[in-house]
Amino acid sequence: MAKLVHSMIRVIDEARSIDFYRRAFRLELAERIAFDDFALVYLRHPTEDDFELELTVNFGRTEPYELGNGYGHLAVVVDELDAEHARFTAEGFNPRPLKDFMNKEVLVARFFFVADPDGYQIEVIQKGGRFGKATPPSSSPGSSG
Repeated sequence: MAKLVHSMIRVIDEARSIDFYRRAFRLELAERIAFDDFALVYLRHPTEDDFELELTVNFGRTEPYELGNGYGHLAVVVDELDAEHARFTAEGFNPRPLKDFMNKEVLVARFFFVADPDGYQIEVIQKGGRFGKATPPSSSPGSSG
């Protein structure tokens, strides 16, 4: 059995990238491994799962990486897409408009895209359908649900 454990991207400014992923997706530093010429920085959500985003920082590099035409995007599922879009806007992340992705008359996904500080595209998707069941609304104490 195979298990996905991380996805890696190369970044220019370590602190700026960590700040973006912390503020945007609540990813926290899991580990940082420094080598002579580079560092591997592993970020993960503290309560969701053990999948990590690996940031590779090549020391001394100042030129942006060419993302090329082969890179697609990372995807993150959220419970409240409209609230996240508003939060991203307030944070100054400049998210693109909300979209309903349809297959004929069937909603496949509702999402928006945002770019990280290095230009990597991230799709933020409303939880539900093939992207997992939506988290039920929390009920107040004493309610029957």
